[in-house]
Amino acid sequence: MLRNLSYSALLLLAALLAGPLRSAGEGAAAQQDARSADPISIPCVPGKPFSATAVLETERYWSDGATEVRRTISLVARDSQGRTRNEVRRLMPEYFHGSPQLLSVRLFDPITGVRTDLDPGFHVARQQLIPKEPKTARTPDPAPRLEDLGKTTMNGLEAKGTRRTTTIAAKASGTGDPVEIEDEFWYSDELDLNLLVRHSDPRAGVDTVGLSNLKRDEPPAGLFQIPAGYQVINVSPASEPRER
Repeated sequence: MLRNLSYSALLLLAALLAGPLRSAGEGAAAQQDARSADPISIPCVPGKPFSATAVLETERYWSDGATEVRRTISLVARDSQGRTRNEVRRLMPEYFHGSPQLLSVRLFDPITGVRTDLDPGFHVARQQLIPKEPKTARTPDPAPRLEDLGKTTMNGLEAKGTRRTTTIAAKASGTGDPVEIEDEFWYSDELDLNLLVRHSDPRAGVDTVGLSNLKRDEPPAGLFQIPAGYQVINVSPASEPRER
């Protein structure tokens, strides 16, 4: 059960970086290996280019009382057109030094609506047209408690902190007791992005993702393009229009 919670927390954390108290927009891919992180959702906001290193740390609590810490880093970037790039690298033990293995790269172009997943191992680029999601009613989450954490400076930007605490009822928590889950956001209005997110679930552990080495310059155009030598495969359903 803890391993399933670990994977679910990674999915949530990847989405939460996109913005506080709202949907993540262009979502994360389902990586079935719990030893790797998922692409971090970056809002496709034009006119606010940046590149940064995303540092992800997971701290897991096991039933025998042991704690396991794993970390990874990845490049995230957005250009002036709102195109985004997200790397996925393997989570490594805390004693590991070096660059974790690159598993995949996700590109998204909000103008064409095309998402591209690059597989560096096989030199394959899988492209899919992502339709705009219609507005539909959804079941509301349990009412959270919100706490204003004030403001601070991160990467030279003002960040506003918010803590959201959600209580999971005993019958739904899987533990027989109520469980409180905390999400902490440090949000930059200037970049329309969370600079730091911390997700804490006592059933599994703590996940933290933050941005470092943030640059406000226009990223190189090549970061948002398919590298030479890659085979391009259109994986859009047959009913969707094909990109040419």
